[in-house]
Amino acid sequence: MAGFYFRHRQQTMPSVKLPRPLVNQLLHQAQCDTDYEVCGLIGARQGVATHCYPVTNGAAIPEARFAMDPKGQIDAMRRMRECGEELFAIYHSHPASPALPSVIDLAEAAYPEALYLIISLNIQGVLEMRGFRLKNQNAEEVALELQD
Repeated sequence: MAGFYFRHRQQTMPSVKLPRPLVNQLLHQAQCDTDYEVCGLIGARQGVATHCYPVTNGAAIPEARFAMDPKGQIDAMRRMRECGEELFAIYHSHPASPALPSVIDLAEAAYPEALYLIISLNIQGVLEMRGFRLKNQNAEEVALELQD
């Protein structure tokens, strides 16, 4: 089984807490589909991440980018509302590149209030997940803290 790490928190970097079971679910999903970018949404109640909603990657080249299947995304948003949740984060994996927003990720970011989580499978034997706020084609990194 591969190891995993969050990027160390810097003093000036804002942080977000993520429940360990949710993080494990995201990492497992990325490890199960290493040939293409997995993606989905995370719902929250009162600012606390609660559920992961995987969405099929409908991109023309899913190995190199993600585009959520429109019906799958609508269904995930509906299920969130039914559970009394709001959109907390959008996640996707990078099978062959670092856990950094790509130019396409920055250009297509449509939810500035959401946290964007990127999981990299590019590091031999170790998974990396980093968080960002994407707004106006800029990325501000957010430290991630594992919560038991």
